[in-house]
Amino acid sequence: MDVAKQQTKSGNLNEFSMVLLNNLLSLPLGLSLIIVFNEWEYLYSSPVLRIPVFWVVATSSGLLGLAISFTSMWFLHQTGPTTYSLVGSLNKIPISLAGILLFKVPINVPNLLSILFGLFAGVFFAKAKMPK
Repeated sequence: MDVAKQQTKSGNLNEFSMVLLNNLLSLPLGLSLIIVFNEWEYLYSSPVLRIPVFWVVATSSGLLGLAISFTSMWFLHQTGPTTYSLVGSLNKIPISLAGILLFKVPINVPNLLSILFGLFAGVFFAKAKMPK
């Protein structure tokens, strides 16, 4: 991440270039998995691909993913790799709590302790990465 921060500060890569590179790097893996697991035949014969609403939803999903990539790169550019990593690790806590509430998981000591463990791990990580 320090290299990414240096590249963005030096002007070699702006947010658009980083998002484009990130998405281009994922294409070979995705295409190879489609070929290896023979998913292209299923995609070609799928009736869902002929429904216009599917294409509206798929395009909207892609645009939202692009927006998330842009905001992630902007956040990395505005802050630093440590803060970016800390936020990435601490965002799991509200997601865990939401999962417990939405899926009606029984609230018990092991669940709460694991969430607290994640919270303290993120705080200790941030404390360890702070400049002395």
